[in-house]
Amino acid sequence: QVQLADSGGGLVQAGGSLRLSCAASGRTFSIYNMAWFRMAPGKEREFVAAITRTEGRESYTDSVKGRFTVSSDNAKNTVFLQMNSLRPEDTAAYYCAARLRGSRGKDWDDSSYNFWGRGTQVTVSS
Repeated sequence: QVQLADSGGGLVQAGGSLRLSCAASGRTFSIYNMAWFRMAPGKEREFVAAITRTEGRESYTDSVKGRFTVSSDNAKNTVFLQMNSLRPEDTAAYYCAARLRGSRGKDWDDSSYNFWGRGTQVTVSS
């Protein structure tokens, strides 16, 4: 089992920045990659970014490219999402997720992930 604790959300004005953190515990050696998803009221859960644990390969949804950066500190089993130039449309609950080694799927497909954090709310005011 893997436990994920996501944090760092808050209220920020448009154009501002926030950094989200996701600390993994448990069988972290079994993790292939970790990702961030978000869900806004009335909308489906949406892929934001992902990073592989070993190679550090990053992937992003188009709407955040150039503004968000995903990174990891493997020694601390923590993944970060640095969010700059925030927009009101970035307002959502953000969730981190972990996919285990040997799991099939795609970075952007939430059904590919085995474990989820509880979420942290990001609100961007205009």
